[in-house]
Amino acid sequence: MFFGILLSVGFGTNENGVIQEQVEIIEPDTIVLERDSYCDLPLNFPVPFLGKGYIGFKEAMAFKESSGDYFATNDLGYLGKYQFGIETLNLMGVNNQIMFLSSPKLQEEVFHLNLKRNKWILRREIKKSIGKTINKIKITESGILAAAHLAGAGNVKKYLRSNGQLNVEDVFGTKLSNYLNDFSGFDMSSIVALKNPKVNK
Repeated sequence: MFFGILLSVGFGTNENGVIQEQVEIIEPDTIVLERDSYCDLPLNFPVPFLGKGYIGFKEAMAFKESSGDYFATNDLGYLGKYQFGIETLNLMGVNNQIMFLSSPKLQEEVFHLNLKRNKWILRREIKKSIGKTINKIKITESGILAAAHLAGAGNVKKYLRSNGQLNVEDVFGTKLSNYLNDFSGFDMSSIVALKNPKVNK
């Protein structure tokens, strides 16, 4: 809808016979725009928040790894939304890379199973380390599991047992401690530790 100022325009001549434009400005009354009847959201509606549970954790991880792209591959051969390597996929029972990349459902299943596997491997470290502060980082279960995704469960064990002295990094310069910090505080109680999980075929 367009709102403007109404102009009433007329023409006349002055004493010298020159045509002059006469303009009368009519200002409209104040107009109050009503919200559309079908819109129940406030004007400052916030961006949806995924929370601090499993969904929030996995989507934060996905954004960090690939910007959430199921079909992403990098120069080192890591695949999918969560950037899995070939060895990890084989451990999960996935031997077809093309099938893996083309199946968002399979990628989500592998991510979930890998968390279960890492939680089993790191069960003692999780029990001993949660609540401690290492290198100014509060250790949480979600941080430990995220760091295991980045660097492997074995390197997480070394980091925790060395009180943060053995802090490995990937080829892009991302340190294990970065993931401990960036992904701390998510509730991972829904993840049940499982030894040697495999995908359903």
